[in-house]
Amino acid sequence: MLEPYEWKRSRTVLRRESGSNPADLVDFGPLVKALGGEVLPVSPHSNIHLNALDIDRAYGEGKNPLVDKVKLILSVFEPLTENGLTAKQRSILDRCARLVYREHIRGGYRGAPPTLVDLRRVLLEQPEAEAHDLALASELYTTGSLNIFAHPTNVDTGARILCYDIRDLDEQLRPVGMVVTLDAIFNRVIRNWRQGKRTWILADEFYLLFRYSYSSEFFYRLFKRMRKYNAFITAVSQNVDEILRSDTARLMLANSELLVMLNQAATDREELAKLLNISENQLSYITNVPVGHGLIRCGGAIIPFENSFPKNTKLYQLMTTRPDELYTK
Repeated sequence: MLEPYEWKRSRTVLRRESGSNPADLVDFGPLVKALGGEVLPVSPHSNIHLNALDIDRAYGEGKNPLVDKVKLILSVFEPLTENGLTAKQRSILDRCARLVYREHIRGGYRGAPPTLVDLRRVLLEQPEAEAHDLALASELYTTGSLNIFAHPTNVDTGARILCYDIRDLDEQLRPVGMVVTLDAIFNRVIRNWRQGKRTWILADEFYLLFRYSYSSEFFYRLFKRMRKYNAFITAVSQNVDEILRSDTARLMLANSELLVMLNQAATDREELAKLLNISENQLSYITNVPVGHGLIRCGGAIIPFENSFPKNTKLYQLMTTRPDELYTK
């Protein structure tokens, strides 16, 4: 287990109940619900829609918000093409994005923002054959069966705690889904910032974000920008080896102020020792150690720790993922 931090907190892995509400099947579901939060299952099988084109006037850090939104649109369309977007296709998408947002921006960002359905319609209005190809490529995700990001957002994203569950996104939707979900989180961060509120973000199994260049680049941009919006990210993963294969993820780990490392496999220990300058003696604290033991790296200091959570508590029951504790006869 490896946890890069930008602020201090303890890791929580939440309970999975057998035969309960689908929202409870999410690792974080029970605790989120116990704290009064909302679990949003992002899946073509749910009735939830997240509008990929939702936008806030502060989206562009006080500059033109459309510039950053065009980057998102390019990230959405990139996986839809066989060999990536050409320069001409990028220019067409940029033009169409400005057209589809024109009235919404002129109206002071009031009312419903445009959707991917609107963007597809504008693409079809363009004279270039490439624009029609882009419209056709997006049909499955706009007017087709995988249209969960192509309609107005129909869930309340104003709850104090939100849990976006992307587990049921298949390979076709996952690259687009992760980018859109990250963008929805960013929009919430901006709203909180405008209201003087701080935001904490926990990205569980964040190695999945680095399987696709679109989501890894988007996540890295958020990782660097969140602090100025009074938001802080904790990334959690058990698949350290897969993370260390990504140059972007390695850079994030090396630049994180606070990391917590639990028991590590031999290959992972070796790579972490090189990346973080961990001595042989220090490595013994993440080698064949009990649950709750490990190393904390804070700044230039590396400190061993023990964090044994009492089992006879309600919080432990909500957090445990041990099968023998989850499923009773």
